[in-house]
Amino acid sequence: MEENNPQCSSVVDGNFEEVPRETAIQFKPPLYRQRYQFVKNLVDQHEPKKVADLGCGDTSLLRLLKVNPCIELLVGVDINEDKLRWRGDSLAPFMGDFLKPRDLNLTITLYHGSVVERDSRLLGFDLITCIELIEHLDSGDLARFPEVVFGYLSPSMIVISTPNSEFNPLFPSVTLRDSDHKFEWTRMEFQTWALYVANRYDYSVEFTGVGEPPAGAENVGYCTQIGIFQKNGGKATEACVSEQHDQHVYKAVFTTSYPSLQQERFFKLVLVNEVSQQVESLRVSHLSRRKEQDGERGDKPKDIGGSKAPVPCFGPVFTEVEKAKIENSPKPFCVGDKFFVPLQRLLAYPRLNRLCANEEMMRSVIADSIPLSSDGSAVVADLCNYFDEQFEF
Repeated sequence: MEENNPQCSSVVDGNFEEVPRETAIQFKPPLYRQRYQFVKNLVDQHEPKKVADLGCGDTSLLRLLKVNPCIELLVGVDINEDKLRWRGDSLAPFMGDFLKPRDLNLTITLYHGSVVERDSRLLGFDLITCIELIEHLDSGDLARFPEVVFGYLSPSMIVISTPNSEFNPLFPSVTLRDSDHKFEWTRMEFQTWALYVANRYDYSVEFTGVGEPPAGAENVGYCTQIGIFQKNGGKATEACVSEQHDQHVYKAVFTTSYPSLQQERFFKLVLVNEVSQQVESLRVSHLSRRKEQDGERGDKPKDIGGSKAPVPCFGPVFTEVEKAKIENSPKPFCVGDKFFVPLQRLLAYPRLNRLCANEEMMRSVIADSIPLSSDGSAVVADLCNYFDEQFEF
């Protein structure tokens, strides 16, 4: 498959070693990035849950799409097994992904195999992308490609990009843009093929592209032409998918799963952390107000070994509706040296309300990690601690 990175051998993607600088067309951003951004914009618009990239190459597109919160299954397929193994680790979750888990589960899998082979694990997808792929297929594989992708896999949407050969004369000494290309089509050739395939497999298709031609050459069209195919009647039904027999011809060479709030242990970790932070913020605010009421200045930090206490950071900005909801909720209170924050108060804050549907849910998750009142209706914390004494609280 084509190398979709700045070091690739394709003239249009950034390597101009054999082309004089003063005559080479350079795209900003580079053309491969424009293609990937086009797909990302489409994902942002349609919010597919299951996405597969056929001919994924160095997995650059997968790495761009994995941050999209709507995607729950991301699959890459390529004929080059070594490249998949080499690039797989770049798709694994980083430390930051564990510190701030996604809302939804995400599984990423890379398969070694040919795009003209049928594998039932790619059935029922919302989006399949084929970026700079079809021009690498010989005539036999190109004939089988629609049968597999449109007929068998039959996703809700398919995006196919391919070079526009009408643009090629604008590049010095270019016949084919890559030595592995079997063909490059004009706009008429691509659209004729795409319309035939769309009609045969019950899809509609729209044509666009990326890579604007230079001034005075607008008639040649985009450097990369793109077809967006959408299944008529919407998504394939579950019944249609279930009728297919299991066919596992691809070889899985890499798979990883990301931490998410749908997983109990990560949900609990995030909720306990959020509750603890909010209780601490309310406790400090309470002490500040009490200090002011006692006639002391609350903004004068105490010198500790020549350094000053840190200035508190500004909290989140709330809308008027959110402010009203917080003010109308049960207020924190003190009993002796203990500070109580009602769970209903905590649920009034947007970040915690997004995590928890109700008081019972919050109580059941945090009960074994955070002290609660005897009736379980409030979080209990010490009103004062060592740090308060250091900073004159």
